[in-house]
Amino acid sequence: MIPRLTDALNFHSQALALRSERQRLIAGNIANADTPGYQARDFDFAATLRAARGDAAAGAGIARDVLTGSTDSGGRASPVLRYVQPAQTQLDSNTVDMDRERGNFMDNALKYDATLRFINGSVRTTLDAMKSHNQG
Repeated sequence: MIPRLTDALNFHSQALALRSERQRLIAGNIANADTPGYQARDFDFAATLRAARGDAAAGAGIARDVLTGSTDSGGRASPVLRYVQPAQTQLDSNTVDMDRERGNFMDNALKYDATLRFINGSVRTTLDAMKSHNQG
């Protein structure tokens, strides 16, 4: 029971770390929306999470990025950042599309919150299951 709970919590902690990193990246894109020549960056969340999960399942103990094999100082995966392909070219070579970035920001924020709620629910359920039937 404990290893399954640990695996689930490890998976969700990796997801939270990646969601947090993606939120920081999207916020940076939004902040630089008026910077001439700024190239918007993003990463494939699902692929990075699969890569992090694959290494953890293989017993590496820390999440590594598939392509670079790098981790940050906390042992979390360093996602492979890619330049965002602009839907429309701009005269100043800035590739930030505010509509796309706002949508990505809200989507990521909602999924971050949902992951937190799922973790809280799982921990509460586990704690309730461990309580004695004599405890209220």
